Amino acid sequence: MSKENQRPEWVPNDADDAFTTQVMPGVMGGHDGMGGASGGSSSSGPSTTSGRRRKSVEDYVKGVLDFNRTILAQTITLVESNHPAHAQRAQEVIKQLLPHTGRSIRIGVTGVPGAGKSTFIEALGIQLCSQGHRVAVLAVDPSSSVTKGSILGDKTRMEELSRQPNAFIRPTASGGTLGGVAKKTRETMMVCEAAGYDVILVETVGVGQSEVMVRAMVDFFLLLQITGAGDELQGMKKGVMELADAIIINKADGDNKQQAKIAQAEYNQILHVLKPATEGWTTEAYTCSSVTGEGIDDIWQVIQDFKRRTSESGAFERRRQNQMLEWMHALIHDYLKNCFFQHPGVKESLPTMERDVQNGMISPVKAVQELIHQFETYKNKQT
Repeated sequence: MSKENQRPEWVPNDADDAFTTQVMPGVMGGHDGMGGASGGSSSSGPSTTSGRRRKSVEDYVKGVLDFNRTILAQTITLVESNHPAHAQRAQEVIKQLLPHTGRSIRIGVTGVPGAGKSTFIEALGIQLCSQGHRVAVLAVDPSSSVTKGSILGDKTRMEELSRQPNAFIRPTASGGTLGGVAKKTRETMMVCEAAGYDVILVETVGVGQSEVMVRAMVDFFLLLQITGAGDELQGMKKGVMELADAIIINKADGDNKQQAKIAQAEYNQILHVLKPATEGWTTEAYTCSSVTGEGIDDIWQVIQDFKRRTSESGAFERRRQNQMLEWMHALIHDYLKNCFFQHPGVKESLPTMERDVQNGMISPVKAVQELIHQFETYKNKQT
């Protein structure tokens, strides 16, 4: 591509080299080394993208266990892929990596937009990396209900943490999944654990009361709050508060520091009347500043104390066992849902049923009953 062709057409003709906007040539073939849809390769471009042979299950497993960050990213892309051709390989990779998982502390971080989740995670992650920990951040961004796309800007917001050699940041689109997490977050955590990351931080979408699915995936659940967002007693109405192992009043610095202390006392009063989220653990509120770093180390000490106490009581292992059951049930639900909507009779009748429901010609309950009847009748014929 010539230099003239690299400039967008709206760039002034007399623009000099100080005008930095350029159009870069596209990457030929697939992405993340997974190959294009046609399976072909291009003679141009780096061999690390289109010219590389398709990786085997053993290639993925060895790369993850060898802490190869490139193959780690490619493995997660394979796991997240919805293409049927990738599903079987992805599950075989997970199966072989499973014995190498379970040696981390999984921490969920949620909070309303503006609570400073990304800034808090970066401050905590940098401190943990300086102590020799390997930190993986799984940041879930909301997907547009219109375009289905996401900005996925967490690497930009965590710029300093992304430069740490012991840190790995993986932004993922929620894809419309409720609960503040992505559909394959569990599998992604397993892959990161097998790669040797001993601290897994899951940042949820942060849209409000639906941020509860992450509770079934992590060991320790952090709820970030800020002052000045309304009556703190309103927190009693949010079910997510009952699931938290700690409440953090963030941005406790400058003129806001005293207000944060007041909010901390109010939250602790509320927490006294709530049932603890974890057996044998008392949930409390804390303050910190992700900008100054004050209170960050104290929160990490709380998390370590939580792991020690729950491990001694057996609550930690029981939670991990329940997480595996939750995962199994989630997979069953996904399978049944896909079976239903891929059923030939359902696919054929669904548009008509939807139109009739919209026009008031049939009730939603009756429409569902007829669709289920078609599905079950077909299944009975098969057996």
